[in-house]
Amino acid sequence: FHFHGADQGQSSNCSCVCHSPSSISTASIFRSPDYLKNGDDFDSLEQVTGALAQAGLESSNLIIGIDFTKSNEWTGKKSFTGRNLHDLGGDCPNPYEQAISIIGRTLRQFDEDNRIPCYSFGDATTGDQQVFSFHLEDRPCHGFEEVLSCYRERAPHVKLAGPTSFGPIIRNAIRIVNDSDGQYHILLIIADGQVTRSVDTPYGHFSPQEQSTIDAIVEASKYPSSIILVGVGDGPWDQMYECDDQIPARKFDNFQFVNFTNIMSMAIPTPRKETEFALQSLMEIPPQYKATISLQLLGQKRKTEGRFPFPMPLPPPIANISLNSSPSYRRSPSYRRTNSDMPTSPFGLAPSPPNSNIHTPPSGFAPSPSPSGRSPPLSLSSSFNRICPVCFSKERDLVFGCGHQACSDCGKDLFFCPSCQTQIETRIKLIN
Repeated sequence: FHFHGADQGQSSNCSCVCHSPSSISTASIFRSPDYLKNGDDFDSLEQVTGALAQAGLESSNLIIGIDFTKSNEWTGKKSFTGRNLHDLGGDCPNPYEQAISIIGRTLRQFDEDNRIPCYSFGDATTGDQQVFSFHLEDRPCHGFEEVLSCYRERAPHVKLAGPTSFGPIIRNAIRIVNDSDGQYHILLIIADGQVTRSVDTPYGHFSPQEQSTIDAIVEASKYPSSIILVGVGDGPWDQMYECDDQIPARKFDNFQFVNFTNIMSMAIPTPRKETEFALQSLMEIPPQYKATISLQLLGQKRKTEGRFPFPMPLPPPIANISLNSSPSYRRSPSYRRTNSDMPTSPFGLAPSPPNSNIHTPPSGFAPSPSPSGRSPPLSLSSSFNRICPVCFSKERDLVFGCGHQACSDCGKDLFFCPSCQTQIETRIKLIN
């Protein structure tokens, strides 16, 4: 990995990003090749765009993935005036809208057909297994104006859940790249949290979500694509910084992390912030693009049958409401319980100890495990075992035939048990 973050930020011109959260680790900015030196060398997004063109990027196709895990409800406590990061009712755009807009303006001239496939993950319909498309029949958005319009239309209908895995959105991007006969693509993932690591994951092992993400990143390096992960909200992002350069066995370095909150909290004019964010997001693209050429990945379609799963995306949640008579449109098999005897990483890595990424929601939120991967404090009693494993907010009051439980709001729509994946045929409501 290469992970990028601005130095410790200060107050922002926009009230939506008021200061840099103390919980966010900082890292020195890695400056890549000479043709893209320092953010101070550029005064506008147009200059960044020109530098990318000069570096050899002739065309690209963009894919966007949006995080709808439940922690979006509280990870804006410091950076977004306590609001849900997906809130659309403020005086200025939310962090997701800002990131999409800035990257869109920078890459607009490189997108030949102006078609942008857009997806979301981590909600109650997808969990850590699938993604849903912004449009029925997996139709791409036409330009960034439609991306933002569709995002604003879909967001109010999405039920935040979890846990967090970037594996499904990366696998979906690989499918798109391969179906295009090997055209170069950039996958932009905007997320509020790092990958889920449960407290019962042994030291030296990866959680299922971590393993899925790593496997997908490694597989993506066999295709002409780059992955940009933009972190919004308060974090924490220590897991991402600690993983710097810790994924070997790739064809080329195809991944970078950018801390959006730290950059937008810098005490500089807003245009300079946007330029710095665009620069840090895209500064690795020229060498990655050249790597796909030298490795002869461009223009190649690989045979993937039976070797790596590429599930088709689900329709958007608003479609689920209108098409609720069709089970295939409702809900995917939910997430699997973290297995304490997961095999060690094939790369011989030692992930952070189980309690190194613990995150507790701020006061005012129920002490439940965060769906974006922040595990509850070890001191929590068994009370959180009564919390629904789908929405992580309501108490379990519905028992399935297999014996596992969920809340009635989530359980009435599930087709498979979120704990054991058994098909649900019986539901029994508990009476307090």
